[in-house]
Order: sequence, then structure tokens, then C-alpha cells
Amino acid sequence: MTAARLRRACLALPAAEETFPFGPENSVFKVSGKMFALSPLKAKPLRVSVKCEPELAEGLRAAHDSIQPGYHLNKRHWNTIYLDGSLPDEMVMDMIEDSYDLVVDGLPKGRRPTGGS
Repeated sequence: MTAARLRRACLALPAAEETFPFGPENSVFKVSGKMFALSPLKAKPLRVSVKCEPELAEGLRAAHDSIQPGYHLNKRHWNTIYLDGSLPDEMVMDMIEDSYDLVVDGLPKGRRPTGGS
């Protein structure tokens, strides 16, 4: 997974936007003003933080060394994925889409984008 592919994947989701509220080095991907992914795209190793159901988050961390509690985020609801090549790109994409879906599901119906992921 490259930084460019990660960015394209996040921005391909309906109504997704890239913002920089934490400075130019941190891309924050949002839908309807709510964050679903955060990545310092120039970091080595590349990493992305995504929202996750708490029980699934714990299971993923236990199964994969490259998935850690959310870096500077609520560790119950967020995982940080280190994109070191140990996880298939499809798995990373699924976690990004799941994060997006969790955020969209929490939005009031009138603020949800049409099209879904």
C-alpha cells in the first residue's frame, strides 16, 4: 500500500474529503464533517488510523502485530494500521471502508451521503 493508493482509496468513498486540521503533515479524511481516517502520508512507515467496533478492534490487534491501538485517539474505537507490507491491501481497504461505514451510520439520516461504500 502506497501513500497515493491510500489517499485515493479514502477519497473514492462517497462525499469523502481530505482536510488538514492537525497541520499539513496529517491528512484527515472526513465524511459530513466526521473523521473516518487519519494518516501522516509522508511517515515512514506509512500508517493510517481507522475507526473500528471495539471487540473487532481488540481481535485485530491480537491477530496482527501491525495493528495497534489508535495513536493519539480513543483506543477503544480506533486502530492504527502500520502499512509495512504484512497485511494484504484488500484487508486495509476493508478496514477503511468499515471505518467510513461506522461514521456514516452514526450520522443523522439527513447528513448521510447517498451511494454508500
